[in-house]
Amino acid sequence: MMAARRFSPLVELTLARCREFIREPDAIFWVYVFPLFLVLALGIAFRDSPVEKFRAAVLNDPSAEATLAALEADSRFAVEASDEPTARSRLRMGRIDLIVAARPGERPTYVFLFDPTRAQGVLARDAADDLLQRAAGRRDAAERIDQAFDEPGGRYIDFLIPGLIGMGLMGGGMWGVGFASVDMRIRKLLKRYRATPMRRSDFLASLILSRLLFTLPEVSLLVLFSSWLFGVGCAGSYAALAGLVVLGALQFAGLGLLVAMRAQTIETVMGLMNAVMMPMWIGSGIFFSIERFPEAVQPFLHALPLTPLLIALRQVMLEGAGWAAVAPQVALIVGWTVLSFAVALRWFRWT
Repeated sequence: MMAARRFSPLVELTLARCREFIREPDAIFWVYVFPLFLVLALGIAFRDSPVEKFRAAVLNDPSAEATLAALEADSRFAVEASDEPTARSRLRMGRIDLIVAARPGERPTYVFLFDPTRAQGVLARDAADDLLQRAAGRRDAAERIDQAFDEPGGRYIDFLIPGLIGMGLMGGGMWGVGFASVDMRIRKLLKRYRATPMRRSDFLASLILSRLLFTLPEVSLLVLFSSWLFGVGCAGSYAALAGLVVLGALQFAGLGLLVAMRAQTIETVMGLMNAVMMPMWIGSGIFFSIERFPEAVQPFLHALPLTPLLIALRQVMLEGAGWAAVAPQVALIVGWTVLSFAVALRWFRWT
C-alpha cells in the first residue's frame, strides 16, 4: 500500500483556514479592496483642498452695504444680506457661521453673533473682525508673510495611512480570530476538532498564523497604493514597519481570542467586539490626534491597545524613528499580547 503523504496538524489547519478565506468573496473585498477605497476617498477629500469658505449674514441696516463690500473683498467669505429672524434661524441650523450687525455712531461698532463652541464660527469672527478693522482705517504695525506647509510627511494623508493600517490590524484580528472562533463553536466544529488527535495549541496557532498570512499582503497593498497615488512614504525602516505590523497583528489576534473565549452566540461576540473596538475607533487616534481630548482622559487613551501601535507606526513612517525610540510603545503592545493570550488560553471554551 502506498504511504500517504502526511503534514503536521498546524500546516493542515492553517491551509484549511486560508482556503475558507479565499472562498469568501465578501471577505476578500473587505480585507483588500475596501481599505483602498477608503484611502482613495479620504486622500482625495483632504488632498490640496481649499479652506472652507466662511458663511456670514449681514443684517439689513444703513451700513449693510459697506459691511458687505468689506467682507466680499476677501475670497474666503460667502456673504448675504438678511433680516435678523432669518439670519438667526440659519445660524441655528448651521447654514451660516456668523451674523454681523453694524451699530451707528461716531466710532464704527460691529456686533458678531456666532457659536463659540464651533471652530468655524470663531475663525469667521476673527477673519471678519480683521477685515472690518482694516476697512475702518487700522494699519498693521508689522508685516506678515504666509508660507504653506505641504511637504511629504506633514499632510493629513500621511497622518491617516498609519491610522488605517492600525485599524485594519485591529479589525482583522478581532474578526478573523474572534468571530471565526465563535462561529466554529456555534457550528460544533470546535467540539469535533477537540476530538481529533491534535494539540489544541496547533488549532489556535493556525487561526493566528492564517491571519498573519493575509495581514502582510493587506498592509503591503495599502502602503504601495498610498505611495503610488499620494506619494506617502516611510521615513524609517521598512523592516521596523513590518515588525510593528506583525506585533500589532499578534496583539489583536490575542484580543480577538480573549473576546471569543466564552461567547456562545453571534450576537454576544458582536456586542463584545464592538464594546472593545469602539473606544479605540474613537480615542486611539485613527483619524485625528488624541491630543484633542481632555488631559484628564489622556492616560486612559494611551493605555488602549491600538494607541501605542499607532504612535509607533507614525514615529517610524513620519519621523524615521528606530526601535529604540518606539521601545515604550512596543513594551505596551507586547504586554497586551501576553496578557490577552494568557487569559484566553486559560479560559477558552471548546463547547
